[in-house]
Amino acid sequence: MFNTIYKKCLDLAAHKSSKYYLALVSFIESSFFPIPPDVMIIPMVISKKNDFKKIFLISTIFSVLGGVLGYFIGAFFFDIATQIMSFYDYENKLTHIKNDLINSEGFYAWLGILFLAGFTPLPYKVFTIASGLIGFNILVFILISLISRGLRFFIISYLSYKFGDIFTKFMAEHGSKWFTAIGVSILIIGVIIYLIFKTYA
Repeated sequence: MFNTIYKKCLDLAAHKSSKYYLALVSFIESSFFPIPPDVMIIPMVISKKNDFKKIFLISTIFSVLGGVLGYFIGAFFFDIATQIMSFYDYENKLTHIKNDLINSEGFYAWLGILFLAGFTPLPYKVFTIASGLIGFNILVFILISLISRGLRFFIISYLSYKFGDIFTKFMAEHGSKWFTAIGVSILIIGVIIYLIFKTYA
C-alpha cells in the first residue's frame, strides 16, 4: 500500500494541477499522511525550474498549516491522537515528555526535538500531535515549524533546481543521513549560541 501511495504522489507531481496537489500532500503529511512532500517537490522543481521558489513556499506554508491541524488533533481529539501516536509507537513516551516540560530544560529539549522533526526524516506528524497533547506553546510551535520546514523545503527545492537528476540520485541513496547530519549540526550551533548568550547575559 505504501508503494502504491508513493507512486500516486509521483504521478501527481506531473499533473497539470500539481501545485494544488503539493499543497494538499504537504498539509495532510503533517498530521497523518505517510508520504513526505519531498517526493513531489524534487520532480516538480526539475520539470519547472523557474517555479522552485513558489514550490518551496507552497510546501512550507501548507506543511505548517497541516502541523497546526496536527496540534489541534492532539489538543482536542484525544482518541484520534493516541491512535496515531500508538501507530508510531510514541504513546508510552508522552507522560515522560510532559513531565520534562515542567522545567526549562525540558522546554528547550522539546524545541530541539521539534526542530529536528521538522527538518530531518523523523515523523514530523508525531511531534505536531504530541505538541498538542502536552500543551506546548502554540506560537513557539508555529515559529519552530516555519523555520525547520522552511529550511528543509528550501534546501530540497534549491538543490533540485541547481543539480536536477544528480540530486535525485543523491537523495535516494543518502538523503536521510544528509538531512539528519545537517539538522543536528544546526541544533548544536544553536545550543552553543544560546549557552554563550546565557553565560554573558
